[in-house]
Amino acid sequence: MINTAQAANTAPVLNSHPNQQAFFQALTKLCGQAFKGKVVADSTNSEAFNNKSLVMHVRTCSDTQIHIPFHVGEDRSRTWIITRTGSGLSLKHDHRHKDGSEDAVTMYGGLSHEPGFAQVQSFPADSYTQWMFAEKDLPQSISNIWRVFVYPERFSYQLVRAGREFRVDFDLTQPIEAPPAPGAAR
Repeated sequence: MINTAQAANTAPVLNSHPNQQAFFQALTKLCGQAFKGKVVADSTNSEAFNNKSLVMHVRTCSDTQIHIPFHVGEDRSRTWIITRTGSGLSLKHDHRHKDGSEDAVTMYGGLSHEPGFAQVQSFPADSYTQWMFAEKDLPQSISNIWRVFVYPERFSYQLVRAGREFRVDFDLTQPIEAPPAPGAAR
């Protein structure tokens, strides 16, 4: 029997499906590197990404979490956060204002309900995200599914829902100089 003192010193074991572990490890191998991207699918032809430099930076990695700032031109307000939960993976979107304060719509995302593949994980909107999108009058986003792809030569971020697809691909064969930290002076 484990006593209370022993239990307090025992870190939880974060076991997940081998596909999720392999996916997380593949991302971890990119830590510290940055890559240019391009929009390859955008069913709404959003002006937010047109003619802008797109850069992802696998900035910080730990045994449980990876932070990937996504820079759109001079806008450094977005960070993707992938976390090992012990029963899978979660993806959150951290959105900030120029002063570093939280955006009204932030920390939304999803949980991997399926083992996925070593190269691809899907994150259907979680219950908090669905609630927040309903509260913020964004009902079209309640059914969002985000997918992240990690192949030896390409990283892709995709959003899909009824009537909407957005995907940006990043070339992993051509690392670039790391951009400034999110929230750094613009």
